[in-house]
Amino acid sequence: MVNLGDVFPNFTANSTVGTIKLHTYLEDSWGVVFSHPADYTPVCTTELGRVAKLVPEFTKRNVKLMAISCDSVEDHHGWIKDIQSYNCLSGDFPFPIIADPDRDLAVTLGMIDPDEKTATGMPLTCRAVFIIGPDKKLKLSILYPATTGRNFDEILRVIDSLQLTAVKKVATPADWQQESHCMVLPSIPAEEAKKIFPEHKVHQVPSGKEYLRTTPVPK
Repeated sequence: MVNLGDVFPNFTANSTVGTIKLHTYLEDSWGVVFSHPADYTPVCTTELGRVAKLVPEFTKRNVKLMAISCDSVEDHHGWIKDIQSYNCLSGDFPFPIIADPDRDLAVTLGMIDPDEKTATGMPLTCRAVFIIGPDKKLKLSILYPATTGRNFDEILRVIDSLQLTAVKKVATPADWQQESHCMVLPSIPAEEAKKIFPEHKVHQVPSGKEYLRTTPVPK
């Protein structure tokens, strides 16, 4: 199991583009590693197609993608044809799919779904999402059950927040979108906040505590 702030395991695995070593593959980019219960499954087919269409958005954010599924590379190549057909995609598939038939990565990364198994009783992975920073540390993880497909627009939104808050002294509120107002960190004293965020606003609340401070997105 990988905890927030841990260096993400530098695993080596076979994939649809050959052998990959994670840290070498990511270089200085951000990374999204996302798992799938199995090849030739309906929800996974929609998810991989959606991510393929969003590749330009991830690239714009300096993010590299990598999927993991508990089947062989040969199965992955066959499945990619179905993914492309169903999602109206053409050309080369834009990111690698890792093979994990022995569930080694699924166990190492804590991705086993306790309720989902294959027809032969083998455990399936949940729909995990790991976002890795350029420092190779885990910045965010989300675990969905096998029955629930992911919202990749939300994952892009989260990346925007992570990349902003990594360099600016702000936090992002509920449902935050790019160009929306941010929250000034509570750890910043009032006088310092005036200097760093001259346009910030202090919101008055019944407690009288001046902890709700909003500011336009810092440039």
